[in-house]
Amino acid sequence: MKSMKLIDKESLAALFSGLIFGVGLIVSGMIYPQKVLNFLDIFGSWDPSLAFVMMGAIGIHFFTYKWARGNKNPILVKGWNVPTKTQITPSLLIGAVLFGVGWGLVGLCPGPAFVSVFNGNISIFIFLVSLLIGMFIFKLIDRKIHFNR
Repeated sequence: MKSMKLIDKESLAALFSGLIFGVGLIVSGMIYPQKVLNFLDIFGSWDPSLAFVMMGAIGIHFFTYKWARGNKNPILVKGWNVPTKTQITPSLLIGAVLFGVGWGLVGLCPGPAFVSVFNGNISIFIFLVSLLIGMFIFKLIDRKIHFNR
């Protein structure tokens, strides 16, 4: 009789990475929009603590990426998933501007918003519904303009 795997290594790696990311968002306070908005308010009630979070994340990423590039194969998945596009395109610029403006106005980006769902704050749900509507609208526009081709 064959044994059934409940979860494969790739799914386990994704789950573990997501849990670490979510815990990091909670510990850093990035799930609280006001903390993010205070970080962005450099002439008002500025809270520099998220700068330390970013520096820590950049440092960890730097050394982990350097280590990963030196290894031929990842530990838990079949291959590396490294971006191959190197050009700055209109869709990249538009997406970056929309992301930055949205983050600055609301104090949330998609990752913290999904973790914040468990806070029970209705504005988080409104944000997520708006995010999904925006993604849908982009797909409709992309079919006409072909941003990603």
